[in-house]
Amino acid sequence: MDNTLTITKSMEGNTCVLHLAGRIDGQSESTLMKSAQDEHNAGARYLLLDLSQVEMLTSAGLRIIHLIYKLFTPKADVEEWEKNHPGEPYKSTYYKLAGASPEIYYILNIAGFLRNIPIYADLQEGLRSFKS
Repeated sequence: MDNTLTITKSMEGNTCVLHLAGRIDGQSESTLMKSAQDEHNAGARYLLLDLSQVEMLTSAGLRIIHLIYKLFTPKADVEEWEKNHPGEPYKSTYYKLAGASPEIYYILNIAGFLRNIPIYADLQEGLRSFKS
């Protein structure tokens, strides 16, 4: 099994898409974080992670998905939501996931990530969600 993560980027309107292939784990988390940070520093404010080619997601991978959520989701928006909707989960409008296999979806769900990060069945559905 290959221990690498390949990341390619595309822009769809104002949404940056990082297409991931391989493993999101302790070996690759810094690579993914650097890619997300570079896009954010370049002005991207909307990010979609294409997980359709991700083979493995470990606890280190979950950590980096969470850190990217924090990077792309303004704290003020979360605080405003919580003030106006007490007890209801905030769903990010800036950072979304798409195309996860059933196994990856299960990991994200059981870890509680899907409470705050929207996930879509495929890339096109994820991209359409930014337009609505």
